[in-house]
Amino acid sequence: MGVDLSQERFEGADLAGVDLREAWAQGADGPRVLVGCDLTEADLRGVDLLDAVVEDCRLEGARLEGAVLEGAKVTGGGAAGAVFGGAECTEARFERVDLANTRWQGSLLTDAVFSGCRMTGAGLTSLRGVGYFFSHCNLMLARCKGIDLRGRVLEGLRLDEADLAAADLRETVWVDARLRGASLTGAKLAGADLRGADLGELTLAQAQNLRGAVIGPAQARMLLGALGITLAE
Repeated sequence: MGVDLSQERFEGADLAGVDLREAWAQGADGPRVLVGCDLTEADLRGVDLLDAVVEDCRLEGARLEGAVLEGAKVTGGGAAGAVFGGAECTEARFERVDLANTRWQGSLLTDAVFSGCRMTGAGLTSLRGVGYFFSHCNLMLARCKGIDLRGRVLEGLRLDEADLAAADLRETVWVDARLRGASLTGAKLAGADLRGADLGELTLAQAQNLRGAVIGPAQARMLLGALGITLAE
């Protein structure tokens, strides 16, 4: 391999498939910095990446269960199919990262921020912590059952066909968002402002799941249309 794993900064390193658990089990003297590295299918379970900076790296299929990513900043690159189950991600930031089909079950995401990320098909169930935030992310087909987004302003989110069953969406404000075909069975929507969300063509059964939410006139006409009622101008 020819890479000194004890160093703190890596640029363009090929770490694909490497088991980094022993080498990175303990934190470095300073935050680790990874720039343009290939960590495809690397084993990072339980590693210490406290305050790490990860830029334009490949992490497809990497295993990060139980990893410490508190305060880490991950920008660019991709981690499609990576597993973050049980990872400690308090105050971590993910910006413009391909996180399609990633798994986050049991992760601690207190005050974590996801901005401009592709998260299609991501598994976001059984999350721990509060205050995590998504902005301008593609969450189409994401599994978000029971997710707690209460009180957030949700801007630029695409949640077409996503599973939001039993989600806590109370008092949320949706801006330039999409919820076409999303499952909202059992979701809490009291006080939610959905006027800025594209709800698509709803069936009567789907419309019943919006109880307690605020919608706009055009959306109301569509809902009435599902009942066979025409709203006169």
